[in-house]
Amino acid sequence: MTRSGRLPVPGADLYFEIDGTGPAVVLVHGFSLDGRMWEEQIPALRDIATVIRYDARGFGRSSTPELGVDYVPSTDLVAILDHLGIENAVLVGQSMGGFVALHTAVAAPSRVRGLVLLDALLDGIEWDADSDIAMENASRAMVNDGVAAGKRVWLGHPIFAPARRSDGLAARLEVETELWTGFQWTHKDPRAPVHPSPFASLEQIAAPTTVVIGELDVPCFHVMAEEMARRIPGARLITIPDAGHMVNLESPDLVNAVLREAVGAIR
Repeated sequence: MTRSGRLPVPGADLYFEIDGTGPAVVLVHGFSLDGRMWEEQIPALRDIATVIRYDARGFGRSSTPELGVDYVPSTDLVAILDHLGIENAVLVGQSMGGFVALHTAVAAPSRVRGLVLLDALLDGIEWDADSDIAMENASRAMVNDGVAAGKRVWLGHPIFAPARRSDGLAARLEVETELWTGFQWTHKDPRAPVHPSPFASLEQIAAPTTVVIGELDVPCFHVMAEEMARRIPGARLITIPDAGHMVNLESPDLVNAVLREAVGAIR
């Protein structure tokens, strides 16, 4: 049975859901999406783990950040663990969520039992030109033409192209960005710079780490995945064939097998 709750934190109100029993696994979603993106992963994990998914500050059913109240996303993740009385967890992050998971492993290593990084964002790596231009176009459209127009341009970004080959996934991406207000592009987000930098600290990560990349993801995310796999001690790199950036939506069975193996190895 799914349990849900809300956690007030300074400057925001966070929505979370819990399924299953066993060692804790936290699923951290990508930019513009929310915890609904993990629907296929919950049934695959809840028989072996307590699965927590939450909507990051400014996304989904969580509140938008209060202007003037600085925050660090990894601190929100740890606050949820504290609220639930969880000492440590396996963190699974996709894209932006992968960056949050990485920073948590660097800033609060005792709270992280393992990492699974799905097409994860890494600071310190430049985006390829096409991806960078497409991001700028989307943010400009949202500011100049409104949230709905900005979302349409955003979902046309190359990172979504492999998923949008499927009409069903294209429609799902539209549904799963409906709750996003575009706050991060229409306001000055009070998100504070992260210290220490994950890029500068990869060699210090001690948690068992699996890096996953979709074969069809954009070039800069391949560079990020290779950097993480090369520099995080003992990390392994898995490439999911014929899948792009939204790898857990595009190839749920393969990703679920990776997750079950990663969680089972450190139970």
